[in-house]
Amino acid sequence: MSEFRLLKVMKTNVVGPMLCAKHALLRMARRHGGQGGAIVNVSSMAARLGSPNEYVDYAASKGALDTFTIGLAKEVAGEGVRVNGVRPGYIHTGFHALSGDPDRVSKLEPGLPMGRGGRPEEVAEAILWLLSDKASYSTGSFIDLSGGR
Repeated sequence: MSEFRLLKVMKTNVVGPMLCAKHALLRMARRHGGQGGAIVNVSSMAARLGSPNEYVDYAASKGALDTFTIGLAKEVAGEGVRVNGVRPGYIHTGFHALSGDPDRVSKLEPGLPMGRGGRPEEVAEAILWLLSDKASYSTGSFIDLSGGR
């Protein structure tokens, strides 16, 4: 694994969300004149499973994002800002096409407890719920969307 790849993955999956959160908090936090709000970070089940022999760098970056999510949630709860995350598993998107295996999710479906990959709409619904007032007492939490994996 090249240093370039490692730096690119960390920059995209860790530094990017941290900078987004920084700028969101400058608008949301009460101390900056905001009215509160919610942030939802998109992690991955890879953060919990490690993705050995495949995407260990990706898994490590998402693990760092999970740690950031928990820490930031505790830091800004008093500012009226909730911070949560979702951890998608195998979802039917174009993500795996980037690594040359566009049918990866379909191939792995038989090994998933629910017997199918997820749909992007299912991930979006979880994000929308965490952003809504229905999740008003949730911060530092994660919704695992992995079909039981």
